[in-house]
Amino acid sequence: MTQQALSEFVAATAKEYGVPGVAVGILMDGQEMYVSHGVTSLDQPLPVDEKSLFPLGSISKSFTATALLRLASEGRVELTAPVRRYVPELRLADERSAERITVLNLLNHTAGLEWNLIGTDAEDLSLSAFVERMVGLDIIAPPGTRASYSQAGYNLAGRVIEKVTGLPFERAVTSLVLEPLGLTGTCYDLDDAMAARFARGHNRDEDGTVRPVQPWTVYRGGGRANNPGGGGLVSCVGDLLRWARFHLGTGEGVLPAEALRSMRTQTVELRGSTLGDAFGICWFLRDVDGVRTVGHGGSGHSHFAELLLVPERNFAVVALANGGPDGYQFNQSVARWALEHCLGVVDRDPEPVPYDEARARQVVGRYEIGPMNLDIAADGGRLTLAVGIKPEIRHASDTEMPPDYAAAGLGFLPGDGDEYIITEGGLKGQRGFFTLDDDGTVTGVDLAGRLFSRVRETS
Repeated sequence: MTQQALSEFVAATAKEYGVPGVAVGILMDGQEMYVSHGVTSLDQPLPVDEKSLFPLGSISKSFTATALLRLASEGRVELTAPVRRYVPELRLADERSAERITVLNLLNHTAGLEWNLIGTDAEDLSLSAFVERMVGLDIIAPPGTRASYSQAGYNLAGRVIEKVTGLPFERAVTSLVLEPLGLTGTCYDLDDAMAARFARGHNRDEDGTVRPVQPWTVYRGGGRANNPGGGGLVSCVGDLLRWARFHLGTGEGVLPAEALRSMRTQTVELRGSTLGDAFGICWFLRDVDGVRTVGHGGSGHSHFAELLLVPERNFAVVALANGGPDGYQFNQSVARWALEHCLGVVDRDPEPVPYDEARARQVVGRYEIGPMNLDIAADGGRLTLAVGIKPEIRHASDTEMPPDYAAAGLGFLPGDGDEYIITEGGLKGQRGFFTLDDDGTVTGVDLAGRLFSRVRETS
């Protein structure tokens, strides 16, 4: 694999998916390789480079988790302790769950908390106020019984960091992680970000027109309260490769090597999920072509980010894209290309089985989670899945929201019939599974690690 080959692939793939600007970095054999293509914004174009800043979305969770692991290694936090030891004011609709949730449950998404709070119109957008509002958050399962990806859980973990350190979350993570590792291009403060070259998000309209969307400052739904889970951290491809080196290394004075390895060790199994085969501590763990990969993705503000590590090969790939809805597809294509051309590791999607009308009828319907609806329909001898923001939430928002994902084909995977794969569109390649009750009735569907509950039909 050469610099030229990577440059040609990145340019062609960005054009294929209509992404205005991208940045890619690869760490292999101790050497770093960077490729950038396109512009930061179509209306004020500047070339993207390895220092251009992109929002990281949920990759931010890896910084939150690392900060908590450092506090644990210093004896200031116990991962198996109840969260209420550190945040005694925590109240949930289910008091028993509030008592039982541990810090580790937050870090490996087994707290049983729904994805996030709905609505961003609260005057106080601090983490302390977020915790007060968690009394209205649904519990989808008893703590420790199943994995379901939760932004709210990581925001609560951010409040643990605040309470233990006595510092605002952002300042604590900067002191515990960013400054010791020299990540000078990574920050939560938008004033700092705006002083650098930053990538602006773009959306594609129904007529195919790609246009810039509103700046970050009007996007930060939830304000500071969402920073631990992925609301406000920005970084560049150069810093993310430095972050990858740290997590592939020995801790560099920030974490003991054992603690670093524990983050890459399975804590809970996943099934039928694009995210991976298991959660470590924050990280998604996945076996690809006989090789264990460790990674996390992120999206927000019409940006998409991907970080993938292969510890046994001392390898990492980073991909950042500033256009939706296909920035995700760009990043996945880059990651797969890099695995194959650098390591000879081939990542292929499984093939769905032929359409089965009886099985299709069992899953057709509407499902929901927090701010989103998911609709599965039978259409001309095939199943389709559409997912988007609830109309009432989109209507009430003062800011521009990303477009919905239109109905796209999905098929069942071989086996018992409860796992599926999306076969086209912006979510192509996403895998998930259906949740059934004791009678075999479908009650929910997992997509991107989140449990969407089936909406009961009303007469």
